[in-house]
Amino acid sequence: MLSVFKQWVQRYLSDPQAILLIVLLGGSLLLFMCMGRILAPMIASVVIAYLLEWFANLLVKLRIPRNAAMVISYGTFLGLFLSAIFILWPIIWQQLLRLYEEIPSMILGIQHFFTLLPEKFPEFLTKETVEGWVSSFLVQVKQSGKVLFTVSIATLPAVIALIVYLVLVPLMVFFFLKDRYVITRWLSNFLPNDRRLLVKVWKEVDEQIGNYIRGKVAEVVIVGMATYILFYFFELRYAILMAVLVGFSVLIPYIGAALVTIPVVLVAFFQWGLGHEFAYLILCYGILMTLDGIILVPLLFSEAVSLHPVAIIIAVLVFGGWWGFWGVFFAIPLATLVKALIDAWPRGKPIKHKS
Repeated sequence: MLSVFKQWVQRYLSDPQAILLIVLLGGSLLLFMCMGRILAPMIASVVIAYLLEWFANLLVKLRIPRNAAMVISYGTFLGLFLSAIFILWPIIWQQLLRLYEEIPSMILGIQHFFTLLPEKFPEFLTKETVEGWVSSFLVQVKQSGKVLFTVSIATLPAVIALIVYLVLVPLMVFFFLKDRYVITRWLSNFLPNDRRLLVKVWKEVDEQIGNYIRGKVAEVVIVGMATYILFYFFELRYAILMAVLVGFSVLIPYIGAALVTIPVVLVAFFQWGLGHEFAYLILCYGILMTLDGIILVPLLFSEAVSLHPVAIIIAVLVFGGWWGFWGVFFAIPLATLVKALIDAWPRGKPIKHKS
């Protein structure tokens, strides 16, 4: 057993480049596990800086001076950021409050809907069975309400942190965008001169993360706007709120689309019942989600490394469990990092056993 382990170490860990990668990955993992929430504003700033750097490079290709391109790029971000805070967020908050006020009537509607099922389908359902469903449903609603109240009280201090983040993020984005090369050069001073493997892996991962962030933001915007147009056409209540939820749901592959469908279906059901409008809306919504999966995603992520759906789901569960929202957002790039490491990891020649 000891000889087998020794041979494995000689094959995969004999290269000093591999030891350097292990140390950096272990340190990074420990840092984010211990300080992930504290570093959340920095992570958000890096993500936004990636987007703005790409936009600035496009402007430079159009023969706009570099400094002017940076100013235009950052000014665009700042305008969108302030518009989201002072225009979009009040509308979303108002619709969220209205939806919260209608929850009791929605619960009564669900209860009434269940009580009518034995009359429509007496051969399949009995009154006792439906009453059991209703009582179980009401218990779950009460428990959810207690959890929601507890969470709302516990997260009151987070409001202050959110206000701080709203100030810190634009400031850090500016410096990341302005001094990107200065910061990376400073960080490289702490690394050994011989870092070929690290540079190789970083170039691939850097490209993939940039492609993923740009593609994912574009997908959020396109899906959100298309969904809002659909909901506005059908005059669905809380159209902006539902469209924002659907847009951000694409951040969680596979799982997000399934979860956000539930509130969309419930709102449509309480507005129209099981009528023609409900059926047409759900049909069009399903077509829109299908087009996102079979056309938009392959188009936006054509340059990304292909990963098996099982690998993506596992990455979402693992990294989401570790780092919450940011772990879910970066699940695919982190899975790509793991794949790049496996592909680029130095391997010695296998030791042949003497027969």
